Amino acid sequence: MSEAFKTQLVSLLPRLRRHALARTGTVHAADDLLQATCERAWKCRDQLQPGTRMDGWMFTIMGNLHIDDIRAVARRGIAADPDLLDQLADDAWQRRMEGSLALRKVLAAMQELPITMREVLALVTVDGLSYREAADTLGIPLGTVMSRLARARMELLRRMEARELTREGVAK
Repeated sequence: MSEAFKTQLVSLLPRLRRHALARTGTVHAADDLLQATCERAWKCRDQLQPGTRMDGWMFTIMGNLHIDDIRAVARRGIAADPDLLDQLADDAWQRRMEGSLALRKVLAAMQELPITMREVLALVTVDGLSYREAADTLGIPLGTVMSRLARARMELLRRMEARELTREGVAK
């Protein structure tokens, strides 16, 4: 069981990391959440029932840990840990910087979405899952995935446009 479990876990790491980043908004917090998720899954690996989708099980663990983290922060407050941009010394520095800033804006706007919308948006648009796979992963009906995704996309676009208008208004 352990070797097969380990193989499946390793194959899920890229998806889990992307999902953790979509949930938390920072690389540091995402890596911490991913590590905690893997540790919990490894400790509880005997509880994974045969026939259960491991990705859904792992996303559930991650979701529960993330909620626990949010509750803990609400109780004790947060420590400031600014994300520093890497200093790039090549000709593509400006393109990378612009891409990084655009991604940060999208991630910041995503963080403002309700977690239910953010989860579906991340699974379908970032992770590339089909609507059915996302529904199975989250254990919700297909129609709910479609509805949440449509609302998430519209709300994300609205928030991005509002940010741009605010920025333009400040610049004038």
